[in-house]
Amino acid sequence: MPLRRNRSDEKDVLDNVHDNIHIDPLAQDFIDTVEFQRLRDVKQLGLCNLVYPGATHSRLEHSLGVYNFARATVFNLDSCWPELELEQSDLTSVGLAGLLHDVGHGPFSHVFENEFLPRIGAGLLKWHHEAMSGKMVDFIVDRNYIDVDAGVLKRVKDMILCSSERGAPQGDKAFLYDIVANGRNGIDVDKFDYILRDTRACGLEPGTFKVCRLMDSMRVIDNEICFRSNVAATICELFVTRGNLFREVYTHPKVKAMELMLADALVMADGFLGISGMVDDPASFWKLDDSLLKAIETSDEPELEASRKLVWRMRRRGRELYQFCDSLKVPAEHAERFSAVTAEDILCYAKGGVLQRDDIVVSNVKIDDACGKSDLLEGVHFFKGYGSTEKLELKAEEEEDEESKLKPKWYSNIFLILFSYYFERLDQTRKIR
Repeated sequence: MPLRRNRSDEKDVLDNVHDNIHIDPLAQDFIDTVEFQRLRDVKQLGLCNLVYPGATHSRLEHSLGVYNFARATVFNLDSCWPELELEQSDLTSVGLAGLLHDVGHGPFSHVFENEFLPRIGAGLLKWHHEAMSGKMVDFIVDRNYIDVDAGVLKRVKDMILCSSERGAPQGDKAFLYDIVANGRNGIDVDKFDYILRDTRACGLEPGTFKVCRLMDSMRVIDNEICFRSNVAATICELFVTRGNLFREVYTHPKVKAMELMLADALVMADGFLGISGMVDDPASFWKLDDSLLKAIETSDEPELEASRKLVWRMRRRGRELYQFCDSLKVPAEHAERFSAVTAEDILCYAKGGVLQRDDIVVSNVKIDDACGKSDLLEGVHFFKGYGSTEKLELKAEEEEDEESKLKPKWYSNIFLILFSYYFERLDQTRKIR
C-alpha cells in the first residue's frame, strides 16, 4: 500500500526556499518544545551575517527544510518503486531524522565546535554536534512526554549519527540511512538544503545544481540509493557549489577574523560563565544559544572585562578586527605530507623581534571539493536507464567513457589563512570605552 498523508492533521509552514512545508503531528510535537525552538537563536552561518548581511537564517529554518526534503525523498521512492514496500514508520523515521539532526549544534554553529571547544582542553577535542543531537533527542522525548515508538526513535538517532566514521547499518532498508546524513558518498538532503539556503541568503548563485533533478533520478539497487547516469554532472555541481561556499563565504578572511575573535572572547569568558561545563549535559546545553554574545557585550561583571572589550572590537570592525595577513594554497598532491602551520612557525621567520607569540593566529583550513575522496563521484553508483538494475561507477580518469567526460578532473585544496593581531598595542593607542 502506498504511503499516505492526512492533510487534515498537518500544519503548513511557508518557507522562502521550499514554499509550503507540511508538518505532520509527531513532528509538530518536537517542534513545539523549548529545546527545538532554541534553534531560532542559533544562526546557521555563525558570524557570516557580519559580512553577508542576508545570512541571518537560523538552524530552525534549515531543520524544517531538511525535514521537507527527507520526506519528499521517501514519498518519491515509494511512488516510483512500490516494490520497496516502504512503511509509515520509514517515513516517520527519515522525516524526524531530518528535523532533529541539528538540535545538538552549539551557539554560532560550527564556530563553537571547531574554534572554541578545542581551545578549552583535550577532553573536548572529540565533541561533535551529531552525538549531542542524539542526546538531545532522548532529552526532548523524556522531558516533553512525546509518544514515539522506541524502534522509530532508535532509527532516528542512528540516521543522525550515520557519518563517515560510523557507516550505515546493514540489513533491511539500509538505503534509508543514505537520505539525511550520507557518510558513504556525501549526497544527502542536509547538503541539498544548506547549499540552496546559504547561496540564496548570501546573494550567490547555486550554479546549475538542481535538487529536483537529483531526487527524480534516484532508485534503489542492492539496498543503496543510486542515480541515473545522466545526472553525473549535476552531482559534480553539487560538490563544486559546496566548495565555492567554503571559499567565498565560510572562510572569507573577515568572517574567519571575527570567528577567531569570538572564540577568544568565549575562552576568556568560560571561567566565569562555565560554558564548556554545559556541553555534555542536555539539561544545561539547551540553554546555550547566540545570545551569549550579547550577554558578554552588555555585562558589567569585572570577570568579563577582557572578553567584553574583544566583543566591542568586533562591533567596531575596521582596523580593530584581527587583521588578515596572507594565505597559502597547498597543492593537492602535497596535501597528505603537509603539516599544519603554527604561530611558532611564523615567528621563526620574523625579523627584529617585532612579532610576539600572542600577536599571531594561524587558521589551517582544508577546503576539499571531493569531501575527502579522490574523485567527486567516488562512492556514487549509477544506472543507465530505469529498466536497468546494473550499478555503474563513473570516474574522471576513464576518458574513453562518454559519461565520464561530463565531469572534469576536480581537486582538493588546503588553504592556510593567517591572521595577526595586536591587542595590547591597540589598547595603548586607543582607549576602549
